[in-house]
Amino acid sequence: ASDAKPDRAKLRYNNAGSQISSPRGGVPMAGLRPPHPFPGARQAAGAAWPRRHLRLHAEERRPAPAGAGEPGRQRPSPVPAAPGSGGLPEGAESTADVPPEKVELLKAAFDALAAPFADFLSAACASDGGVGLQKRPDWIILDFAHYWLGPIADEHKVPCAMFLIASGTMAVYYGSRRENAAHPRVTVDDFMPMPPWVTTFPSSISFRRHEAAWIADSNRPNASGVSDAERFWRTEQRCRLLVSRSCPELEPPVFPVLADLYRKPAVPAGLLLPEPEADGGGAARSDDDDALRWLDAQPAGSVVYVALGTEAPVTAEGVRELALGLELSGARFLWALRGGAPPPLLPDGFEARTRGRGAVRGDWVPQARVLAHAAVGAFLTHCGWGSVAESLRFGLPLVMLPFVVDQGLIARMMAERGVGVEVARRDGDGWFGRDDVAAAVRRVVEDGEEGKVLASNARRLKEAVVGDDGGRQERYVDELVDWLQRDGGNG
Repeated sequence: ASDAKPDRAKLRYNNAGSQISSPRGGVPMAGLRPPHPFPGARQAAGAAWPRRHLRLHAEERRPAPAGAGEPGRQRPSPVPAAPGSGGLPEGAESTADVPPEKVELLKAAFDALAAPFADFLSAACASDGGVGLQKRPDWIILDFAHYWLGPIADEHKVPCAMFLIASGTMAVYYGSRRENAAHPRVTVDDFMPMPPWVTTFPSSISFRRHEAAWIADSNRPNASGVSDAERFWRTEQRCRLLVSRSCPELEPPVFPVLADLYRKPAVPAGLLLPEPEADGGGAARSDDDDALRWLDAQPAGSVVYVALGTEAPVTAEGVRELALGLELSGARFLWALRGGAPPPLLPDGFEARTRGRGAVRGDWVPQARVLAHAAVGAFLTHCGWGSVAESLRFGLPLVMLPFVVDQGLIARMMAERGVGVEVARRDGDGWFGRDDVAAAVRRVVEDGEEGKVLASNARRLKEAVVGDDGGRQERYVDELVDWLQRDGGNG
């Protein structure tokens, strides 16, 4: 295989997903979320199937005629129904398709893909790429859920790299099996502070009680029979290196700590930012650009963009309080509220009372283009790692409303960097009210000293992390590819 650099124009990473595959004939494998092309060393097998091509439920599939389809792409195989996954909604394929209480059933279904994957990899290695590959894979890059994949890859001497889908800080907090055995965490209180093996982070980088309760639950077995913690540890132990969607400029202490903690190289992939799409308005709009047309009519830097991702567990009461808080704040806002159009759960009369200064969109919103728009001056976010990474490209200050996973840690990291204000919550259950939302929004967007400092800090962080043209982040991708080509693989 050629050692030429992969085409950087093919690099895309959607923040809703966790998988990597190579545009140069990579093999998409079974995964929990949609795949996202990623340049790999010669040929890397990413752990994901294109969601339109393969479903977790049993169904008939016919093999494609020889030579049909795109060269170098693997044809999907029949997938068995998974024991214990019968409660999944019809057509559910990813974590975005199911409520939080059903995700464990999705993992049970996902685990049934181990046998088809083993057959696939065996055929790929035996035929040196005769099942749609140009050659046998040099690497398999996978996320935490694929705990069963490592032994299969070992059998065929294909090395694995673990792609950390959350922040590097979260991987440090989670810790190795060895450290967790030496310092066991059992109660919710145990999971709130950074653990004893972490000594280089500010004390403010910690979880609130309601966030720590979620983390504690992830350490318990679920309907799949395997806890998330166990999946993480088994996967990590079988991988030769860790690849993190991060960089030292954003998480300064993380990479040496990761390498020491897990006793293997920890390599930054950079933030895998979306392509810049500066959108100052005035250009011709397509029919699905209603949100952008609305922004065109707003003053520069005046709008708070509100988006809580696709999976944040926001209750009906939370939606109501957020809406009323935006109304009380007096700020202009564009709210991407999932659930279809017209958006559900809004207070009676809310849209009429905020018409002119506020807009709610229940269908798809082009987030990167919205964040790039000249009218947007701040971002109210759940602090998902992908959303925060996107905001960094455009140097926007943050109003932060974290919920689960590492979102609380990220919010505290961004507060430490002076680029955001967190919505105050009640201790214990994490409840927030309209006054809490309004107060946080005003602190960020009003033309006072604090708002100016937050905006200035956000611009400086953008310059440090992204640079003028994003080239700094592209170099991390180049260095990762060089590492994979130089230090591993089968060739």
